[in-house]
Amino acid sequence: MAKILIKNGTIIDGTGKERFKADIVIEDDKIVKIGTITGEDFDRVIDAEGKIVSPGFIDTHSHSSLLLFKDSYLSPKIRQGITTELVAQDGMGPAPVDDENLSSWTKAMKGLEGDYKVDYTWRSVADYLETIEKLDLGPNIAYLAPHGNIRMVSMGLDNREPNDEELKLMKENLAKAIDEGAFGMSTGMIYPPCCYAKIDEFIELGKVLNEKGAIFITHQRSEADDILNSMDEILTIGRESGCKVHFSHFKVCGKKNWDKFPKVMEKLEKAKEEGMTVSFDQYPYVAGSTMMSVILPPWVHDGGTDKLLERLKDKELREKMKEDIRNGIPGWDNFVEFAGLEGIFVTFVGSSKNEDVVGKNLVEIGEMRGKDPLDAIFDVILEEENIVGLVDFYGTEEHVKLIMSRPEHNVCTDGIMGGKPHPRLYGAFPRILGKYVREEGTFSLETAIYKMTGKPAEVLGLYDRGYLKEGLAADIVIFDPETVKDTADYTNPMQYPIGIEYVLVNGKILVDNGEPTPQKAGKVLRFKSK
Repeated sequence: MAKILIKNGTIIDGTGKERFKADIVIEDDKIVKIGTITGEDFDRVIDAEGKIVSPGFIDTHSHSSLLLFKDSYLSPKIRQGITTELVAQDGMGPAPVDDENLSSWTKAMKGLEGDYKVDYTWRSVADYLETIEKLDLGPNIAYLAPHGNIRMVSMGLDNREPNDEELKLMKENLAKAIDEGAFGMSTGMIYPPCCYAKIDEFIELGKVLNEKGAIFITHQRSEADDILNSMDEILTIGRESGCKVHFSHFKVCGKKNWDKFPKVMEKLEKAKEEGMTVSFDQYPYVAGSTMMSVILPPWVHDGGTDKLLERLKDKELREKMKEDIRNGIPGWDNFVEFAGLEGIFVTFVGSSKNEDVVGKNLVEIGEMRGKDPLDAIFDVILEEENIVGLVDFYGTEEHVKLIMSRPEHNVCTDGIMGGKPHPRLYGAFPRILGKYVREEGTFSLETAIYKMTGKPAEVLGLYDRGYLKEGLAADIVIFDPETVKDTADYTNPMQYPIGIEYVLVNGKILVDNGEPTPQKAGKVLRFKSK
């Protein structure tokens, strides 16, 4: 049993309380003592003089469920201090799946998370968790039951409402996923098949979550033109089902929608006054990232990725797509409208055929291909079988800071690997510590650490980590408060931060004096329903 001493450090324990000087003793995977330690022998002593010792960071919005099979150490996350990842976001994940829809679903997953050589040997959430448990995990992994998967295995991928029997099956499949260890349900209301669901479906599923004590996590239906109605929908789901609700990557998209920001804040205040349990996460940047096919109108996605690709081959349907993108559809988040053709960049593609467009915006791609920008990107999506990622610029720095200052907030990366990724994959958490705490004084270091550790632990119902307390898991980050910062940017995003000196997961050292030391350390965390 390994015995480690972290001495002379300044502890920020994750509760939001003031820092204090103390030593920490770790035995095996637990913190066993915090105080002044003398007269004991240790296998390893880490001198943290002048450094901050904090709980390991918890990333509540991650897209690593397939990346794990290529890089189980998850170096972009471990190197920024993340010790726990919550995967299967936006209503899309690797499980549950069924044989009938597997071809279409795996293509959709590649479009969201990247193309990795993964054999879908599992069908249930339990099987998937048992599969990744055998990997040499760096961080701990927690899983969400994706609404899209639950809907798919209950009624397929078609754009329609469920009948009574299908809705009953959906509720049973969700309950089964929670019982198998999922911490809640994620839904991406702009992604198929989640976008086909009406509010009544979500309320019924929310009742299952409420019964289990699990959380409803959502990429809401609109973060742009219809954001006010969209928020009302989510808050109604929480109110009528009784479940806790959590908004993913909270923001207001598009210059013409920035005047809605005060009313967005008002809705959060009203929910707080009502006593609702509402929270959200945010990555600290003014640009987002997802799959390129979100620029296509909702009807193009009906039936899944295989059907989408068929429609892209049809010249008449392409013209209809362009018309809908240019004119808009009520209630649809039109990425081209709020970010502009010049504000949407390709981050990755599935093959070498179109590598030349990575890092280019849609205007540039149109010029490169000698075509209308929309036709040019339609060609790329078709040729790459929907394995295309994007970065889109939508927001303001003022809004980023106002959102992160709210009590409902915790930090996330929403990081997606592949090609030229969004810099948040490598830098979101150190960016908070360097830019927003040390340089701009947006809030205290104690508050920042709470938003990275204790707060997300509360949101998810993680009771054995998130704080530095005796008896809890030894997930620990040691960093230099004077130097910690992100170095990744949109031009060179694959750059590790500086100032993160030690990272421990379950008592094992995965970053040692700034150097990576990959080994099996992380665990699969399973939700324990009330």
